Amino acid sequence: MKRYESAASAVADIPDGASIAVGGFGLCGIPSQLIDALAAIEVNGLEVFSNNCGVDDWGLGILLSAGRIRRVTASYVGENKEFARQYLSGELEVELTPQGTLAERMRAGGAGIPAFYTPAGVGTSISDGGLPWRYHPDGSVAVASPARETREFGGKTYVLEEAIVADFALVHAEIGDTEGNLVFNKTAMNFNPLAAMAGRVTIAQVEKLVQPGELDPSQVHLPGVFVQRVVHTGLQDKRIEKRTVSA
Repeated sequence: MKRYESAASAVADIPDGASIAVGGFGLCGIPSQLIDALAAIEVNGLEVFSNNCGVDDWGLGILLSAGRIRRVTASYVGENKEFARQYLSGELEVELTPQGTLAERMRAGGAGIPAFYTPAGVGTSISDGGLPWRYHPDGSVAVASPARETREFGGKTYVLEEAIVADFALVHAEIGDTEGNLVFNKTAMNFNPLAAMAGRVTIAQVEKLVQPGELDPSQVHLPGVFVQRVVHTGLQDKRIEKRTVSA
């Protein structure tokens, strides 16, 4: 049975030190209720794979502010002041990766592909190494990224990137059935299907839960084979990342 009665019960067995792939982009499609439930059980030392780390008071920013995250692999971190503070003070290890590369690393993990070659990052610190992953408190580099294998195909150089497979994945969907088949709403389809594929145990919070057979198979964005747990959480707050108004 894939249905869980609450977000708390769905995340209850996530242990200290677990790796977690998390869906969402900016503040769109964030599995916030699952994140809140995870924050409530005080799990520590998490390694997170996500496009970004939320904002200071919402999404993954809640876990970050509580000191629960030890390492983040992401492509964008510009909206979280606490993230910058922890990274620059040596409290947080950060692996920055090109956005398309991060997406493909998650997809490859779910598809059983251990690694792939990509042109993104060739000739930069992505391939050559030396990116600061963790700082010492005095500002010196404690851990730097290693150089990566490159290879030529058709006269063009590519860099080898390893797939991401996480212990757990947390995702948000608009509609799901009790077998784990999911439908995402517009741009909330961003990293959610990819994160779901990357998790060994994938937990989906859904706004609307239906029975098997109620979804048109041609409309399913992610098949239930990638989802192990489903929680009906109903509608969640829709946050606006930046509000711009005219005078």
